[in-house]
Amino acid sequence: MAVREAPLYIDGRWVDGGPDGGTGRARFEVVNPATSEAIATVPDAGADDARAAVDAAARAFPRWAALTALERGAILLRARAILAERIDELARLITEENGKPVAEARGEVAFAIQYLPWFAEEARRLYGEIVPPPVAHKRLWVVHQPIGVVAAITPWNFPATMVLRKVAPALAAGCTVVLKPPKETPLTALEIARAFEEAGLPPGVFNVVVGRRASAIAEVFLEDPRVRKIAFTGSTEVGKALMRAAAGQLKRVAFELGGNAPFIVFEDADLAQAVRNAVAIKYLRVGGQSCICANRIYVQRSIADRFLRAFTDAVRAIRVGPGWEPGAQVGPLINAETLEKVETLVAEALGQGARAVVGGRRLTDGACARGFFYAPTVLTDVREEMRVARDETFGPVAPVLTFEAEEEVIARANDTTFGLAAYISSRDLGRVIRVSEALEYGLVCVNDATGYTHEIPFGGFKESGLGREGGRQGIHEYTEVKSISLALQ
Repeated sequence: MAVREAPLYIDGRWVDGGPDGGTGRARFEVVNPATSEAIATVPDAGADDARAAVDAAARAFPRWAALTALERGAILLRARAILAERIDELARLITEENGKPVAEARGEVAFAIQYLPWFAEEARRLYGEIVPPPVAHKRLWVVHQPIGVVAAITPWNFPATMVLRKVAPALAAGCTVVLKPPKETPLTALEIARAFEEAGLPPGVFNVVVGRRASAIAEVFLEDPRVRKIAFTGSTEVGKALMRAAAGQLKRVAFELGGNAPFIVFEDADLAQAVRNAVAIKYLRVGGQSCICANRIYVQRSIADRFLRAFTDAVRAIRVGPGWEPGAQVGPLINAETLEKVETLVAEALGQGARAVVGGRRLTDGACARGFFYAPTVLTDVREEMRVARDETFGPVAPVLTFEAEEEVIARANDTTFGLAAYISSRDLGRVIRVSEALEYGLVCVNDATGYTHEIPFGGFKESGLGREGGRQGIHEYTEVKSISLALQ
């Protein structure tokens, strides 16, 4: 396969050289995790490129903000139509740079592009208020205005969704954006930029800079006072560092950070449905490399044996392989570092008394020989103090624990610094309400493994984040609220 050369996108131009037009800039490789082979090279952007992109976004902001919501929305809708026409091409691209199976990648693109019409429509509903004044000679009203230049930093696990979930509301609100996509999966972000360009987005409104040294680019975002918001999805540790640095200018921040999602199966659950949902949310979402994947499975002791038999049978049937192979359900992990982390957590748990009843090993045979593949794994005899139950595994490993009573499992599920997503399997309506309200998580799914959708806000409690994405709340994250007081003459 030929290695393509991808550019950056700054101020409406496709940039191969440095900001001054030079051609001596270094490039880095984008690697297919299923084969460990390079599929593309990308310019290794640094601080100068980030500054050029912020300059462009700052210049473009006044005109873009002055357009009506209808005018901005029309461009977002055209971009959505262009991306929809290319859905199969984009899915193959995601499979190449991310590793997830083509069918899963296609589903991601289909979901991701719907953020464009959702926020195009929400921009028309950024209603203000007319407030009754306390005195007769005054008039009071409240309006929402775009916050300014937004720096968006996205992860590799959902190369299309993570970009559009941030960029769509920012653009719809009237902000301009500089995007720093991950070094592992920059190609999808660049194709999204191409669709925006073809849709008629003015130069400078959306910019994409990619570099191996994320800190050099982020430093520009944090130091430049024209960047008024940092929108980030990634690890809690990096989120904390960004928050500390952003405090110097009191920049607005919005973070979707790590998770440690409990999946709770009560004795009154539909067992077959619970097994299907556990498999789906643990293994069939980027092979477990998602912040909302089930990280701990709690099963009520009275049904534990029956659940475990059905669950392990289902996990054994999962087909692992390169994402382009027909029938592949789980692809590789993103890189060697992630694979080593999963191997370490499993080995440590086994050394502390856990048992691997399915999987528990790296896959190195046949089509998996050259990639970063790990077998879907089920661990039993797990205790909460084990790191595999307390850390975010980010791989296809399911620790199964048992519990006796409702109050007990609520306390154990909440005993974590994270609070992003949680799952309940139960047919008892009273129990569903009690447990849903008691769990300290931003998203609680009941008998459902599909997670969030465009129409509801998504974000975390505790150290899983700040702010919300999606829903009507998502666009408000990119606006300032202005109160106007008028004294009549």
